[in-house]
Amino acid sequence: MKPLAECLLYGFIDTAYMNGRSAKDVAEQLCKGGADIIQLRGKNVSKSEVQEMARAVLPITRAADAGLVINDYLDIAQDVGADFCHLGQEDFFGAGHKQACELRGPEGILRIGLSTHAPAQAWEAMNAGADYIAIGPVYATGTKPTAAPVTLEYVRWAAQNVKLPWFAIGGINLSNLEDVLAAGASRVCVVSAILNTSDIAQTCSEFKKRLLNHKETLSKHAMA
Repeated sequence: MKPLAECLLYGFIDTAYMNGRSAKDVAEQLCKGGADIIQLRGKNVSKSEVQEMARAVLPITRAADAGLVINDYLDIAQDVGADFCHLGQEDFFGAGHKQACELRGPEGILRIGLSTHAPAQAWEAMNAGADYIAIGPVYATGTKPTAAPVTLEYVRWAAQNVKLPWFAIGGINLSNLEDVLAAGASRVCVVSAILNTSDIAQTCSEFKKRLLNHKETLSKHAMA
């Protein structure tokens, strides 16, 4: 896959939002639309189904030069050769882990992403050697209905303090994307705003276009 620092759009194959589509179909559409990273998240299916979907999706992401993330299941990520495993606070720190290097697998190449919901958690994740962190949920989201929004204040904090790749996540859509970018984000995770549309590739492409335009604008300002 392309270098993580160059990745802007993080999409999802979320079994709660499949709408009758297969994991392969969603992966193909996300890749067609320009997703740089794709997470497979199976909260309401068996572990064996997640593993089966991961094996089906990996050749698609590989061909598109996109990174594949397995949510929660470290052993599946290691077994199928995914690029990343993403873990929540409870699955990493709550499970007694202290350093991401503990989880990188026998070859030491699996990369680890961690969810964070406050500056203190972001500092902990950075000190633990995470490869990237998620900042959110920025807005209220049906994906995490019990999670309190961290608001754009946390995004602004991350823009000033987080020195590794980070992605804003949670309730981000095409209507509020500009506010998220104006707060300092340059990378976003998008779930329902892409998966709940009839044309995943087209919606994904629109997100990617806006992110690329934002990146170009920042580059021009930096050179001025």
